[in-house]
Order: sequence, then structure tokens, then C-alpha cells
Amino acid sequence: MTAKLDKPRAQEKAYVAPVQVSHGEAAAAAPARRSSLAALLTGHVLQDGEVILLILRPSLWYIVLSSLRFAAVIAILLIAAKLRDEQLPGQNIVYIEAGLFVLAGRVMFAVLQWMSRLYILTDLRVIRLSGVFNVEIFDCPLRKIARTRLIYSVRERLLGLGSIEIIPQDESLPISVWQTIARPRAIHDKLVATINRAKQGGQMSHD
Repeated sequence: MTAKLDKPRAQEKAYVAPVQVSHGEAAAAAPARRSSLAALLTGHVLQDGEVILLILRPSLWYIVLSSLRFAAVIAILLIAAKLRDEQLPGQNIVYIEAGLFVLAGRVMFAVLQWMSRLYILTDLRVIRLSGVFNVEIFDCPLRKIARTRLIYSVRERLLGLGSIEIIPQDESLPISVWQTIARPRAIHDKLVATINRAKQGGQMSHD
């Protein structure tokens, strides 16, 4: 379901809402990250009286892991260019420089993806912000979460990282993933404890 951010929320629901960000806003995001984040959370995301219990980004390894497959393709192409050096027009160094330039562009895009990805746990909801130019918000009340699951890719396990799947009760709604986070088991334990308290109607611990 898509909803405007400035529309009052009359019902609790999980949804993914696209928010258009202009090129000027994207350029100003890095130097004004803290103030922009605070304005976004207080003005559009958080409800009155809602308390943030946890806020984090993926591990910096996210940048490397998300670029590995692309880097492997570039490496294969460069090796092929080296092997067929005599059959290709121009000097081989031109292809190497072009490949490195493209790879650097992919890494920079991964950095932007890392900067734009934010995972938030409040006393009422689970929220995920993501997207470089079109900001996407996943928002699910704690009482409407069916279950959570810790998942590990081989590369994440080797680095001591992991991801958390957050599955809403409504099966028609998308599954959210807190991807490539440090201390995944501790974060998952805190998430599960917070969800259980919310479903039991108990007081939330804000430590």
C-alpha cells in the first residue's frame, strides 16, 4: 500500500511508501545527514510520544559484499581483454582503466546505498528506510509482526554478520530485511523481546 508521509495515520498497517527526493536534496544529504534525519523522523516517520529504542545502519561490509559480484564480472572481462590483447583495438591499458573506472562507480553507488539505509526499532513499530533517489519506507506495528528470522549468507557468516527477516501477519504485505548487520543475534534478541512486550501490552524498556 502506498501512502503520503504527511497524511495522518488513522490505522496501524505495514506498508512501503515511495518518497520522491530531488537531485538537490540528494546532493545536500551527506553534509546535513544528522539534521535531515532528525527532521525526517520527527516530522514524517515518528508518531507523537513514540520512543526510539534502536537505530542502526548495515555494517560497512555491506559496501564490499554488495559490490563483489559486479567486481567479479569486471575482473573476468579484464582477464579476457588481457588474453585477447592482440585481437582488440587500442592498448590494453585503456580497457583496464575503463574497468577500474566502472568498478569505482559501482562502489560509490554502494556507499550511497549504505548511507541511505536505516533500521529503526521504536516502542510501537519496526521501520526501515532505504533507497538512494527514491526513499522507500517499510513500517510495521510490533503487534502486527507474525515472526522474525535470523538468516546468514556464507559471506556474512564468515564476517560475523547476519540479516533479520521481519514478516508481517498480513501475507500480502512485503517482508522487510535488516540486511548485513553487526551483532545480529543480540539485535534479533532485542527485537523479539520488544515485539513480545508490545503484544503482551506491557511497559517497554527504553534502555
